[in-house]
Amino acid sequence: MDPKLLDILVCPVSKAPLEWDKESNELVCRTSGLAYPIRDGIPVMLESEARTLTSEERLPE
Repeated sequence: MDPKLLDILVCPVSKAPLEWDKESNELVCRTSGLAYPIRDGIPVMLESEARTLTSEERLPE
């Protein structure tokens, strides 16, 4: 994930910053509780494509 791209992307639901989860290859928003997939190097920033975080995943690291 390009760090410059990560700096400008925000969650489309909450407008909060996103974190890149390298293991799952997702962009995570703890504010909205959603994780957006990255497919073929392209973030899919659609709420309908996002996965809901578990309660453990929502906790700050």
